[in-house]
Amino acid sequence: MWDNIINYFSTLEQHPLQRMAILVGGLLLFWIIEGAIPLLPLRYKKNKLRHAAVNFGFTVIHLIIHTFLAILIVMLSDWCREQDFGMVYWFNANVAGAIVIGVLALDFSSWLVHLVMHKVPLLWRFHLIHHSDNNVDVTTGLRHHPGDSLLRGIFFLLLIFVSGAPMYSVMIYQTLVVLATAFTHANISLPKRVDKALSYFLVSPNMHKVHHHWVQPYTDSNYGAVFSIWDHLFRTFTTLDPKKIRYGLDKYYPNEKDEDFMALMKRPFQKLKE
Repeated sequence: MWDNIINYFSTLEQHPLQRMAILVGGLLLFWIIEGAIPLLPLRYKKNKLRHAAVNFGFTVIHLIIHTFLAILIVMLSDWCREQDFGMVYWFNANVAGAIVIGVLALDFSSWLVHLVMHKVPLLWRFHLIHHSDNNVDVTTGLRHHPGDSLLRGIFFLLLIFVSGAPMYSVMIYQTLVVLATAFTHANISLPKRVDKALSYFLVSPNMHKVHHHWVQPYTDSNYGAVFSIWDHLFRTFTTLDPKKIRYGLDKYYPNEKDEDFMALMKRPFQKLKE
């Protein structure tokens, strides 16, 4: 079993069509589900397809950036293996251990970079584009300004360096985070007990929707990507009744511009309105 897992995920980086199929498949699956069991009534500026087109514009740029970053990811992971550098090698971990260490380290990188972007004003300028979406649905998950995407890539590389994550561990995590991002942003209504039970260990839809609430301190909470353990551990976990959630921003950016692609691209380079 482990041989099959290692062989598949070790070479997944070399099969962009398979990776794209996972991304598109996850989006389509939760697009259908959110249409069947919506959490909140969303009010798009024009319609859902127009809203999706804006977010897909950012998605395409995000994927281009990470295609180039993938070269560095492979080189760094291979270097760690050759030099026996990183926690995987320091602890002499077996395959299962390498997967656990790599996945947890990379998920921590997602939590940490997210926290940093909220706390550093210059970086928040780029990340607020993600939060400016007034209608959070499955397409919001990859709505990241290029500056946001680059910073995520830097932190990802940093935690590969620290953990020594082998490529199969890296690709397992990237597969998990793609599916988790679609799941947690999708406008789906789960039974409250199910959502709450999930939130003890995984980031649940309701948990992440709190992060998209338009006012602080709710915006500055629930930073997790796949696992909720970091928010519980560092006390950044917050709950809010989904019925009280309102998306968008109470300052910094005019909410009526949340589907203006060019304005969103330019916004990080303009003075913020308090």
